[in-house]
Amino acid sequence: MNSIATKMVVLPDIAGPVMEDVSEAQPLAISEMSELFDVTLRTLRFYEEKGLLNPVRRGARRFYGTQDVSRMRIILQAKKIGLTLVEIRRVIKLVESDTPRQKQFTELRDICESQQKMLREQKTMLDEQVAEVDNVLSSLNQLVAAS
Repeated sequence: MNSIATKMVVLPDIAGPVMEDVSEAQPLAISEMSELFDVTLRTLRFYEEKGLLNPVRRGARRFYGTQDVSRMRIILQAKKIGLTLVEIRRVIKLVESDTPRQKQFTELRDICESQQKMLREQKTMLDEQVAEVDNVLSSLNQLVAAS
């Protein structure tokens, strides 16, 4: 029988890096970082202004290290699932802390479950609003047709 693992767990970006190999990593210029993540320069400056990214400055130029690359992955996935900047800051602080990984995963799961619950509630409200708009449009269409 083959000994290849049948289950492979892929860590979400929001879980942060499992291990960082900083030995050969070259800092990225702001334009390279922008291209790598398909975001604008303004977006990178915004995250820097909010304290989520900490590029090294050499004169007027910004350079992003491996920690900023890891943070950007977290930021983008957290943003995609609807977390606020405060929540994103909390996630980054958690994954960069000395908290044991298993505890980090548990706390991240709790954050994501809370977000999922809120999104499901919002979806229910949106479904109700769409149904109400459908009813209004149906009535309006009948009135227009009767005119």
